[in-house]
Amino acid sequence: MEYFVRKDSIVREIWGKSDTVLFIFAGSAAEFALNKAVDWLYFTGRLPADPLGRLFSTVSYARKIIFSKNETALKIIDSIYTIHKVVERNRADTIPDWAYRDVLYMLIHYSIASYELLERKLSLSEKEEVYDVFYRFGQRMKLKDLSPGYEDWLIQRQTDMDNDLEKSTYTTDLFKQYKKHLGSIRYFILIEGQKLIIPGKVRLLLGFSKFSFLILILPFYKLSRFIHLDNALKRLLLPKKYEKQIKEIDVS
Repeated sequence: MEYFVRKDSIVREIWGKSDTVLFIFAGSAAEFALNKAVDWLYFTGRLPADPLGRLFSTVSYARKIIFSKNETALKIIDSIYTIHKVVERNRADTIPDWAYRDVLYMLIHYSIASYELLERKLSLSEKEEVYDVFYRFGQRMKLKDLSPGYEDWLIQRQTDMDNDLEKSTYTTDLFKQYKKHLGSIRYFILIEGQKLIIPGKVRLLLGFSKFSFLILILPFYKLSRFIHLDNALKRLLLPKKYEKQIKEIDVS
């Protein structure tokens, strides 16, 4: 049976651990708030109403694709494409191709950065494997100007961040919404987690320092996984509505 991502792929290992997925989520939340096309999600009203749910939905779709049989994965991607075309028709405008590409490239960056933070450094071939999975995702979404390989992507990724990111009123509002939905303590942890994996350009625009409080407790958290305390910690750190989804990640 053919899968969109083969069963022994590093991509499945990355996206099969809730710790890694949560950091992918955190980093994406930071960078997404800076994207010049974020107004498209304000148009639907879904993002400001439930920013965490909207981002979690994006991550959930990516996981479904990664762990599905090839035919099912392609149908999911096609449905994502169709949903966005409906939004375009409703607004009588077109979502710029670079905006789709930016989201795809975020998932690549934070997949690699999160795994390397929590586990180990990836080899070049493993990074190329991560890129290839999302490249095929992008091709199915009919995206233009995708980099042909990982090393070319590194250059394009930096160029795209320079061109497509800016701090705006949407950025400020989104972070206010994050705090509202998470509460002060969880929001503080989110920010400290973001500092560990966001690129320099994102850190500069958000005005974040390089130091993160979490770097001091990360070794203890890694230890907690060996003595099975990590699930209890995650329940404390996450809103209860996401508890079931996080559990499902670890049993995939």
